Amino acid sequence: MEGRSDDARRALVLHDRPLVVDLIELTLNHGLFVVQAARSLAEAEAILAKWRPHIGVVDMDHDDSASLLQRLGASNRLAGSATPVLGLTRRGDLKTKLKAFDLGVDDILTVPFSPEELLARCIVIARRACGTDRPIVPTITVGEIEIDIVNRQVRTGSSVIHLSGIEQSLLYLLASRGGRVITRDEILDAIWGTDFIAESNIVDRHIRSLRIKLQND
Repeated sequence: MEGRSDDARRALVLHDRPLVVDLIELTLNHGLFVVQAARSLAEAEAILAKWRPHIGVVDMDHDDSASLLQRLGASNRLAGSATPVLGLTRRGDLKTKLKAFDLGVDDILTVPFSPEELLARCIVIARRACGTDRPIVPTITVGEIEIDIVNRQVRTGSSVIHLSGIEQSLLYLLASRGGRVITRDEILDAIWGTDFIAESNIVDRHIRSLRIKLQND
């Protein structure tokens, strides 16, 4: 977090899938957010004991989600000290969404999600709750490659590399796990979702196309 300004928004994430947590952290850390992540209610409470978040990003499919929402005060707006929450779910049906809103979340996002949509929704929630209105153009740099999340642009020097939406999400996913192995199944799960019936070589084809466009073997 070196060089992060004192007015950065603080985001607490509850999720037990490391790949998703890495993607959330990379996305929000390059905006105006400082992120701390927990895999369980106990870990979240340990963080809350010394660190008060401006926003929560909570996996609504997690067994501890309702307890954490209560801890954050999301289900009791009359208390006047509630932390706004973005809920995440793999189940995009109306019943699941209505239950999440009933528990007090401010917005809900279906997994898999695009990084720019996650960032945009967190910005809107933080702006509504905390008055943050500064323009945000988060970028990350990987070697000579600069990735602009909001504008969905990838640049090397002065050149813009034109990627498809899937290639952009794939590049961002790989960047979030720099130096670590990601399996085909993890890539499928993160980008296409668990219910997607994939062709046998769909990941290989997109990786090959991405390498060609990046001119990187």
